[in-house]
Amino acid sequence: MKKMILLAALGVAIAAPASAQTWDWSGGRPGERDTRLAGPGVRMLHAELRTTNRGRAFVLRNFDRNRDRLISVREAQAANRAFEAVADRRGDRFDWDSRDSGWERPRSGGWDRTGMRAYGFRQTERGATMRMEDSVLFATDSAELRPGAAAKLETLAAYLRENPGVRVAIEGHTDSRGTDAHNEALSLRRADAVRAAFDAMGVTRARFQVRGMGESQPIASNDTPQGMRQNRRVEVTLLGRRASEF
Repeated sequence: MKKMILLAALGVAIAAPASAQTWDWSGGRPGERDTRLAGPGVRMLHAELRTTNRGRAFVLRNFDRNRDRLISVREAQAANRAFEAVADRRGDRFDWDSRDSGWERPRSGGWDRTGMRAYGFRQTERGATMRMEDSVLFATDSAELRPGAAAKLETLAAYLRENPGVRVAIEGHTDSRGTDAHNEALSLRRADAVRAAFDAMGVTRARFQVRGMGESQPIASNDTPQGMRQNRRVEVTLLGRRASEF
């Protein structure tokens, strides 16, 4: 209590721990690429977050706010608070599997055909394309992925790791609100945030083409809220692939 009062007196914000259900706990499982952390905040992390692949993946997925792959002191403090909220006194022997008990190991071949089909790929001139509305991935007018949003891309990341020759186009789109310059910049940042999520899951960044299309390619009318919601989206295209493969 004295420590909290002192922090408040110094003007340090004391955030209540968020619900464990808001975080993506699913990375760093056995057999996945080793996650590495760098930055001044790494040494401050709890040992379980710093020394285990599950812990490092948890920190990188949820608390690398600007996606620079460097953990700041503030980001480390936020990660520690979230972990403390569920670890209690078991921090040195934390049961990661209890956080994502619904996860199933990828099926034979290294990727999940049923999961890929669930993305709803459609055939386009450039390849197999899937669409995700921005509300699934981002907060309003933000290019920061929502907690847990990266988990929605895991099945696709597993497919890409197993098929290293597949190249990918990621395009961000907005509705017509705002200036052209704002919309183009926002759509590019959102597309790049999705690319960064794939990078964190072990998919080489050189495989991606990233573009911000702004409001230039609507798929619905911007005269209705429903139409604007459809226009705010990120599209991922597996170049040269057939949607029928999934």
